[in-house]
Amino acid sequence: MIEHFTAIDFETAQGKHFSICQVGLVRVEQGHVTQEMSLLVQPPDNVYHQYCIDVHGITSQDTAQSPTFHKVWHKIEPYITNQNVVAHNGFSFDFHVLKTTLEYYGMDVPEYQKFCTLKIFKNLASLQNYDLATLCKHYHIPLNHHEALSDAQACAKLFQIYLQNQKN
Repeated sequence: MIEHFTAIDFETAQGKHFSICQVGLVRVEQGHVTQEMSLLVQPPDNVYHQYCIDVHGITSQDTAQSPTFHKVWHKIEPYITNQNVVAHNGFSFDFHVLKTTLEYYGMDVPEYQKFCTLKIFKNLASLQNYDLATLCKHYHIPLNHHEALSDAQACAKLFQIYLQNQKN
């Protein structure tokens, strides 16, 4: 049984997956949240595409004074390396974003166990749509969608529901 995990979410500034502009992270140990982190990150050259701004509302002005990803990785890395890491739509987006960003900065990609709540709930829930907003509504989980910490918190709660169902 999984006792500890990290839920993550990334927002990106443009279509390039190495353009992280916000990180949300929630650490859960033995059923309790022990750490939450929300970081604004300056993407390469602080360039944003309008369609991304329209999704999450973060602009180049918001990240003009923020550190780049390689300068904040040391804060995130202990919660990822050799850990159970959960993301919603993780296999299609978040895990790839992390790998691509680390490679962009010439950093090693750590080993970690990947779990995707989209994939998990697609197999469990009797819903027709498994996006994060729909699942949160179904399970009465508060969500400020596309705000990275809120998305990570929601993902953590969904994974806890899954783990609880595994016990029963």
